[in-house]
Amino acid sequence: MTLSALACGDSSSGGGGETNTASSATHPLIGSPGPAFSLDASNGHGKVALAPLKGKVVVIDFWATWCGPCKESFPKLQELYTKYQSNGVELVGISEDDENTGIAEFGTAHSAKFPLAWDKDKSIAGQWNPKTMPTTFIVDRNGIVRFAHVGYHPKEELEMEKEIKTLL
Repeated sequence: MTLSALACGDSSSGGGGETNTASSATHPLIGSPGPAFSLDASNGHGKVALAPLKGKVVVIDFWATWCGPCKESFPKLQELYTKYQSNGVELVGISEDDENTGIAEFGTAHSAKFPLAWDKDKSIAGQWNPKTMPTTFIVDRNGIVRFAHVGYHPKEELEMEKEIKTLL
Protein backbone atom coordinates (compact mmCIF):
# COMPACT_ATOMS: atom_id res chain seq x y z
CA MET A 1 0.00 0.00 0.00
CA THR A 2 1.40 3.39 -0.93
CA LEU A 3 0.47 6.48 1.03
CA SER A 4 1.16 9.94 -0.24
CA ALA A 5 1.64 12.87 2.04
CA LEU A 6 0.74 16.44 1.30
CA ALA A 7 3.03 19.06 2.73
CA CYS A 8 3.69 22.75 2.31
CA GLY A 9 7.45 23.02 2.59
CA ASP A 10 9.67 23.36 5.59
CA SER A 11 8.91 26.02 8.13
CA SER A 12 12.02 28.04 7.33
CA SER A 13 11.89 28.23 3.54
CA GLY A 14 8.20 28.06 2.73
CA GLY A 15 8.65 25.52 -0.06
CA GLY A 16 10.06 22.22 -1.23
CA GLY A 17 9.24 20.26 1.90
CA GLU A 18 9.47 16.61 2.72
CA THR A 19 6.84 14.13 1.66
CA ASN A 20 7.23 11.42 4.31
CA THR A 21 4.13 9.56 5.27
CA ALA A 22 3.27 9.84 8.93
CA SER A 23 3.93 6.13 9.40
CA SER A 24 7.52 6.52 8.17
CA ALA A 25 8.17 9.89 9.81
CA THR A 26 10.59 10.09 12.67
CA HIS A 27 11.38 13.14 14.72
CA PRO A 28 14.11 13.83 17.27
CA LEU A 29 11.56 14.97 19.90
CA ILE A 30 9.87 11.56 20.09
CA GLY A 31 10.49 10.20 23.58
CA SER A 32 11.52 13.61 24.95
CA PRO A 33 9.59 16.20 26.92
CA GLY A 34 7.69 18.63 24.71
CA PRO A 35 9.35 22.07 24.79
CA ALA A 36 7.42 24.58 26.88
CA PHE A 37 5.45 27.35 25.22
CA SER A 38 3.01 30.04 26.22
CA LEU A 39 1.14 32.02 23.57
CA ASP A 40 -1.98 34.15 23.28
CA ALA A 41 -4.70 32.45 21.25
CA SER A 42 -5.86 34.38 18.20
CA ASN A 43 -9.39 33.01 18.30
CA GLY A 44 -10.71 33.90 21.74
CA HIS A 45 -9.25 31.08 23.84
CA GLY A 46 -7.02 33.26 26.03
CA LYS A 47 -3.51 32.06 26.84
CA VAL A 48 -2.35 28.70 25.53
CA ALA A 49 0.52 26.96 27.31
CA LEU A 50 1.82 23.42 27.48
CA ALA A 51 2.57 23.25 31.23
CA PRO A 52 -1.06 23.61 32.45
CA LEU A 53 -2.07 20.77 30.11
CA LYS A 54 0.05 18.19 31.94
CA GLY A 55 -2.21 15.27 32.82
CA LYS A 56 -3.93 15.49 29.43
CA VAL A 57 -3.06 14.09 26.02
CA VAL A 58 -2.13 17.09 23.90
CA VAL A 59 -2.20 17.31 20.11
CA ILE A 60 -0.05 20.19 18.84
CA ASP A 61 -0.43 21.10 15.20
CA PHE A 62 2.01 23.46 13.46
CA TRP A 63 0.28 24.98 10.45
CA ALA A 64 -0.01 28.09 8.26
CA THR A 65 -2.83 29.90 6.48
CA TRP A 66 -1.05 29.48 3.12
CA CYS A 67 -0.85 25.70 3.53
CA GLY A 68 -3.28 23.76 1.33
CA PRO A 69 -2.97 20.46 3.26
CA CYS A 70 -3.68 22.37 6.49
CA LYS A 71 -7.08 23.25 5.02
CA GLU A 72 -7.74 19.52 4.63
CA SER A 73 -6.43 18.52 8.04
CA PHE A 74 -8.22 21.14 10.19
CA PRO A 75 -11.73 19.65 9.94
CA LYS A 76 -10.29 16.21 10.73
CA LEU A 77 -8.41 17.56 13.74
CA GLN A 78 -11.60 19.24 14.94
CA GLU A 79 -13.45 15.93 14.69
CA LEU A 80 -10.80 14.27 16.89
CA TYR A 81 -10.93 17.16 19.34
CA THR A 82 -14.72 16.97 19.59
CA LYS A 83 -14.65 13.20 20.03
CA TYR A 84 -11.92 13.02 22.69
CA GLN A 85 -11.94 16.34 24.55
CA SER A 86 -14.16 14.90 27.28
CA ASN A 87 -11.60 12.09 27.73
CA GLY A 88 -8.79 14.54 28.50
CA VAL A 89 -7.47 15.42 25.04
CA GLU A 90 -6.52 18.99 24.20
CA LEU A 91 -5.60 20.37 20.80
CA VAL A 92 -3.55 23.47 20.05
CA GLY A 93 -2.87 24.88 16.59
CA ILE A 94 0.31 26.97 16.32
CA SER A 95 0.47 29.19 13.25
CA GLU A 96 3.83 29.70 11.57
CA ASP A 97 2.57 32.57 9.42
CA ASP A 98 4.77 35.65 9.03
CA GLU A 99 1.87 37.87 10.14
CA ASN A 100 -1.02 37.23 12.49
CA THR A 101 -3.72 38.45 10.11
CA GLY A 102 -6.15 35.79 9.00
CA ILE A 103 -5.43 33.19 11.68
CA ALA A 104 -8.82 33.32 13.42
CA GLU A 105 -10.61 33.59 10.05
CA PHE A 106 -8.76 30.50 8.77
CA GLY A 107 -9.86 28.59 11.85
CA THR A 108 -13.47 29.63 11.37
CA ALA A 109 -13.42 28.80 7.65
CA HIS A 110 -11.99 25.34 8.34
CA SER A 111 -14.15 24.39 11.36
CA ALA A 112 -11.48 24.76 14.06
CA LYS A 113 -12.91 25.43 17.50
CA PHE A 114 -9.66 24.56 19.26
CA PRO A 115 -7.18 27.26 20.35
CA LEU A 116 -5.11 28.80 17.55
CA ALA A 117 -1.99 30.74 18.49
CA TRP A 118 0.61 32.65 16.48
CA ASP A 119 4.30 31.87 16.82
CA LYS A 120 5.32 35.47 16.07
CA ASP A 121 9.09 35.04 16.04
CA LYS A 122 9.03 31.31 15.22
CA SER A 123 10.77 30.58 18.52
CA ILE A 124 8.32 27.79 19.35
CA ALA A 125 8.92 26.19 15.95
CA GLY A 126 12.64 26.57 16.60
CA GLN A 127 12.25 24.30 19.64
CA TRP A 128 9.75 21.81 18.17
CA ASN A 129 11.31 21.76 14.69
CA PRO A 130 8.30 21.02 12.48
CA LYS A 131 9.75 19.74 9.23
CA THR A 132 6.92 21.05 7.08
CA MET A 133 3.39 22.41 7.35
CA PRO A 134 1.44 20.76 8.78
CA THR A 135 3.41 18.84 11.40
CA THR A 136 1.38 17.38 14.24
CA PHE A 137 2.77 16.11 17.54
CA ILE A 138 0.94 13.96 20.07
CA VAL A 139 2.13 14.43 23.65
CA ASP A 140 1.27 12.04 26.48
CA ARG A 141 -0.17 12.93 29.90
CA ASN A 142 3.37 13.33 31.31
CA GLY A 143 4.40 15.86 28.65
CA ILE A 144 6.46 13.41 26.57
CA VAL A 145 6.23 13.62 22.76
CA ARG A 146 5.09 10.18 21.61
CA PHE A 147 4.12 10.65 17.96
CA ALA A 148 4.89 13.05 15.11
CA HIS A 149 3.03 13.38 11.81
CA VAL A 150 5.00 15.20 9.14
CA GLY A 151 2.77 16.49 6.34
CA TYR A 152 -0.78 15.28 5.89
CA HIS A 153 -2.25 12.33 4.02
CA PRO A 154 -5.90 11.36 3.62
CA LYS A 155 -7.32 9.35 6.52
CA GLU A 156 -4.34 10.25 8.73
CA GLU A 157 -6.80 11.10 11.48
CA LEU A 158 -7.50 7.35 11.82
CA GLU A 159 -3.85 6.76 12.69
CA MET A 160 -3.87 9.72 15.08
CA GLU A 161 -7.00 8.38 16.75
CA LYS A 162 -5.33 5.02 17.40
CA GLU A 163 -2.31 6.81 18.87
CA ILE A 164 -4.47 9.02 21.08
CA LYS A 165 -6.35 5.95 22.37
CA THR A 166 -3.06 4.30 23.40
CA LEU A 167 -2.30 7.35 25.57
CA LEU A 168 -5.69 7.72 27.28
